Amino acid sequence: MTSEATRLDPPAKPATEAEQRIIIRGGNPLHGTVRVGGAKNSVLKKMAAALLAADVSVLRNVPNLTDVHMMAEVIRHLGARVTLSGNEVVIDARQVNEVEAPYELVSQLRASFVVLGPLLARFGNAKVSLPGGCAIGERRIDLHERGLKMLGADVKIEHGYVHVQAERLIGNRIYLDRPSNGATENIMLAASIAEGQTIIENAAQDPEIVNLADFINAMGGRVSGAGTYQIVIDGVSQKDLHGATIDTIPDRLEAGTFIMAAMATGGEIVIEGVNPHHLYSVISKVTEIGAEVSIYAPDTLKVRSQGSSRATDITTVPYPGFPTDLQAPIMSILAAAEGTSIITETIYENRFMQVGELRRMGADISLKGNAAVVKGVPRLMGAEVKATDLRAAAALIIAGLGADGVTELTGLSHLDRGYEHLEEKFRSLGADIWRR
Repeated sequence: MTSEATRLDPPAKPATEAEQRIIIRGGNPLHGTVRVGGAKNSVLKKMAAALLAADVSVLRNVPNLTDVHMMAEVIRHLGARVTLSGNEVVIDARQVNEVEAPYELVSQLRASFVVLGPLLARFGNAKVSLPGGCAIGERRIDLHERGLKMLGADVKIEHGYVHVQAERLIGNRIYLDRPSNGATENIMLAASIAEGQTIIENAAQDPEIVNLADFINAMGGRVSGAGTYQIVIDGVSQKDLHGATIDTIPDRLEAGTFIMAAMATGGEIVIEGVNPHHLYSVISKVTEIGAEVSIYAPDTLKVRSQGSSRATDITTVPYPGFPTDLQAPIMSILAAAEGTSIITETIYENRFMQVGELRRMGADISLKGNAAVVKGVPRLMGAEVKATDLRAAAALIIAGLGADGVTELTGLSHLDRGYEHLEEKFRSLGADIWRR
């Protein structure tokens, strides 16, 4: 480990947001214990779900992230009162009286499109801008549109907005051509107040879907089967819904990031506050590559690098398969592994934007359609790099932690959308990393 005398000094004066960068001196094996926060992708959808009831709801274990603040602004615009204190969010939806979520807000945050379902359910109409977010590829809304139509809504897309209207929503059997998270969530939220029963076939099975269903049920809804291929929603009256308090599940993507950082540096760390059941596909792959992962307790993992990493092939698929959100981070490991790996991306067509930056660090990666051929090199080298999206930012930090020399990362606005105090957590594990 680098001695205190040679560590990078923290900045004397904070830089402006546009100038901020993370500086990493690589080569320190990570050691120690770290705790992950709540799952961003769960929090954002539960914040939207709080609009279903004209009442007060409390979300706990909420990470302090840019995306959480952006979602708060969206639902404040709709009339809700939102208070963020520590790791708790209180949402008072009693005065919600606006059904239009405008472009200037929704365009910044893809997840905010999920306000469509609860607004339609509660008010019978909604107007929501087409979504934005990280530029990692096309994120179609065709399944949202078809699902809501099958519940009896009239759906029109005009001038960059989705207009939905229904005098009443009627339960139906809805098959999704692909297990879309957003479509599953919007349909589940709208159907929670529809008359009769709705069955979603080929539903997304992610843990975040289960956490959302648990929240709807805590509010008085009736959702079963979440986490499986088939979700059943028995509609209730809107007046029967009420506010609720719920804990947010651990962020499996943050946990995966720490697992891969330990591997990149040849370290050994304990990760607390995690659900190992949410990470089986990741644990399977990192074990193939050369990590030893032990489950210490229901919420604790120990990860130890067993030396040099080995090549393997990875295909991203919907949960419970290997997550697209960890494709970029694991590429940083394979870039310095023995042998040649092939990573096939089946979810987003633009999710290899980290490749050019990893090449700047000495990686040997070539792209062929939706596949990346990664020929391992002995060691990556520090360089000036720029994050192009959230998970690319994490990948470049992992690469920098394991590289020779100093890495400077810019584009930190992407990182702050999904990781809370990431550099501080890495520093607590012995990394030489600073933001300035």
